[in-house]
Amino acid sequence: MEKKRESSQWKGAFNTGVYRNMFAEVGFVEEEIEQRKQEIFQTLFYGDEEERIYFPVGSDMGYIEDTGNYDVRTEGMSYGMMMCVQMDRKEEFDRLWKWARTYMYMEEGENKGYFAWSCKTDGTKNAFGAAPDGEEFFAMSLFFASHRWGDGEGIFQYAKEAKELLHTCIHKGEGQETGRAMWDKNNKLIRFVAEVDFSDPSYHLPHFYELFARWTYKEDAVFFQEAAKASREYLKKACHPETGLCAEYAEFDGTPYRQELERWGRHDWYYSDAYRTIANIGLDYSWFAADVWEQEIADKLQAFFCDTLAQEYRDGIYAIDGTILEGKALHPLAMIATNAQASLAATDKNAYKLVKDFFKTPLRKGNRRYYDNCLYFFAFLALSGNYRIY
Repeated sequence: MEKKRESSQWKGAFNTGVYRNMFAEVGFVEEEIEQRKQEIFQTLFYGDEEERIYFPVGSDMGYIEDTGNYDVRTEGMSYGMMMCVQMDRKEEFDRLWKWARTYMYMEEGENKGYFAWSCKTDGTKNAFGAAPDGEEFFAMSLFFASHRWGDGEGIFQYAKEAKELLHTCIHKGEGQETGRAMWDKNNKLIRFVAEVDFSDPSYHLPHFYELFARWTYKEDAVFFQEAAKASREYLKKACHPETGLCAEYAEFDGTPYRQELERWGRHDWYYSDAYRTIANIGLDYSWFAADVWEQEIADKLQAFFCDTLAQEYRDGIYAIDGTILEGKALHPLAMIATNAQASLAATDKNAYKLVKDFFKTPLRKGNRRYYDNCLYFFAFLALSGNYRIY
């Protein structure tokens, strides 16, 4: 039985400056990998109407559309910015940031200093709430932009914008200010949205918090150091010990969230949001190699999909214990991509197989392409050694 190279000696890209190219490890040539990377970006940003998710606006703005929901979300805008900084595409990055800062940023109200999580494509706000996954990706991509391109003027003082945003995220509501922080001050865990006291496991990005602690305001550094530790421990509770699966939403103790169904709908299962969790774990291990548990849980999740499930059930919906539920995944390509990205931490025989299969899998077309293809591109960047710390 083939075993992947044991990565117990892996020290993490942050410490070594080395990023694994797993596509090369399984036999794809560098020219083919680079060409595919460029093709994916070109398709997502400048492809035809069935493929693209980026739309320029005027001479200096642009947006990423959630093509399944016909809106613009902080999730997608911040994802687009991360793609651009990884690909060294400053013009598109600045266009996206200016659109977000112009139309999504809230100047007043209890969420002042946050970004409205959903807007129409003309910039009109659909909601005045904020989703923390957008804020943390905005901040990380802004820091990378500052380090890669240098800071500009106004809203293009990237590092300052990132620091101010993170400061708001953890201090909101202090003193006489209205609103709530995006992280719980006591347990250092990120909230699903600021007004609730439960979480979304896929929001937990300890590899980002490690960097925030180094680059944000000094008075906020310790908080993010503690948040990185807290999130790594939280994920151990949220991920099932046998299957590696987690729920979309979970209580602060890690158990699946099953309350207020009339408000939120069902999210106690392994479904759309939840796919990102194992990808994040893979990237955290790739960058920091902070916990061998990440290897163990990646192996377990890959074994669940490759060894436990029959082929015809690998695009389903699951309880976190692996029970197959009624229905099919809305974003099956996202699941393929994130399962492959887990290979950055995995040590077992399934890792290389999933990487090979993923490389040969095409992008999704049609109205549901946005989420699948975003996670697809992140997985491709990560597995090719091109999702980097700048």
